Amino acid sequence: MAPAIETVEIEGHIIDSLILAKVMDLVLAAGADYEVQSVHIGRTNRDISRARIQISAPSDEILGPLLSQLQAHGANRVVQGDAELVAADTDGVLPAGFYATTNLPTWVRVSGRWVGVVNPEMDCGIVVRPGREQPVRTVPMHRVRAGDLVVVGSDGVRVEAPERPRGAGPFEFMTSEVSSEKPKAVVVAEVADRVRREKTAGKVLAVCGPAVIHTGAGPDLARLVRAGWIDILFAGNGFAAHDIEANVMGTSLGVSMGGGTPSDGGHANHLRVINEVRRYGSIAAAVEAGYVDGGVMYECVRRGVPFVLAGSPRDDGPLPDVYRDVVEAADAMRYLVSGVTVALMLASTLHAIATGNLLPAGVQTFCVDINQAVVTKLADRGSHQALGIVTDVGLFVSQLAEQLGGTPG
Repeated sequence: MAPAIETVEIEGHIIDSLILAKVMDLVLAAGADYEVQSVHIGRTNRDISRARIQISAPSDEILGPLLSQLQAHGANRVVQGDAELVAADTDGVLPAGFYATTNLPTWVRVSGRWVGVVNPEMDCGIVVRPGREQPVRTVPMHRVRAGDLVVVGSDGVRVEAPERPRGAGPFEFMTSEVSSEKPKAVVVAEVADRVRREKTAGKVLAVCGPAVIHTGAGPDLARLVRAGWIDILFAGNGFAAHDIEANVMGTSLGVSMGGGTPSDGGHANHLRVINEVRRYGSIAAAVEAGYVDGGVMYECVRRGVPFVLAGSPRDDGPLPDVYRDVVEAADAMRYLVSGVTVALMLASTLHAIATGNLLPAGVQTFCVDINQAVVTKLADRGSHQALGIVTDVGLFVSQLAEQLGGTPG
């Protein structure tokens, strides 16, 4: 049987980001072979490198899935026609064989012309709407409507190779994506510098888990919100409940924030504050009434910082602001991520992964957790841009607040 052969090309910072090596490894792991037909390596760290690779596989059944895998790393077929468009026949159902998106910059060939996808997001379909101001968009499955023209297959689709942040800094001289041995003070200073730079043209998103409050970082995060460094907040019921508990009752999960010891009956403290906020009808109403007079949620309300609290089956209460429908929660998050240029994932697994799925690859993403396994999950799930910082989130937020100081600008 003759081998199945295809030629792909990849360009970008493919050498120092190890993307070229990754592509070769994937080819061999699939039981295929490769021949590098040409390669041009940029002379400086700002120059683009290019490579053209011929891939030979034992069969089309092996080659097809391999090409889809390679495309997620920016390796595109050289010869491509227009994308195949198939109309969805049912609301909320994509056509069979739909192209499943990455969060990388993506283009679709329509009527002989490459058109950019305006909102790269992973795990969606691509809908083409000729004549619209934004004719090519990613659309989550539940938003597809009967009659929408959906891209099927990978022909006529190109993606751009992912990049790592560039320029001098701790992320260059320590090239591992995740390490517990990076100099934390230097890393925090670099994150602060990137937040400072990106605030001039974009927004900063904080995604928070309850450990932010448990570790005593709530006041420092509240200071960042109050000073204007945080533009959007994503969290769950637990984060908001314990933030309010800490400011109303002085405990977090029943443990004194001042003494670090369990308080009598403290296990019910978060239930009591949730119950009272429910009595007021919303967090904002509890703030206006004076029941909540400090903390992260208080500062979000006072400063008008939008937040999304996405629920889960284990929630107590929940607080009245919590989205109980996960699809609605994801849509609310999706609505707010436009314009985000820096994302701080602070001691959160579930909400960090959910947010990572929504963010384009160009968003600088920092995942902070004491557990190294947590900070690798984002990259494993496809958020190539995520950089992990293994440290106590309380110390990180405290140092970040100290580094950033007063208001932006």
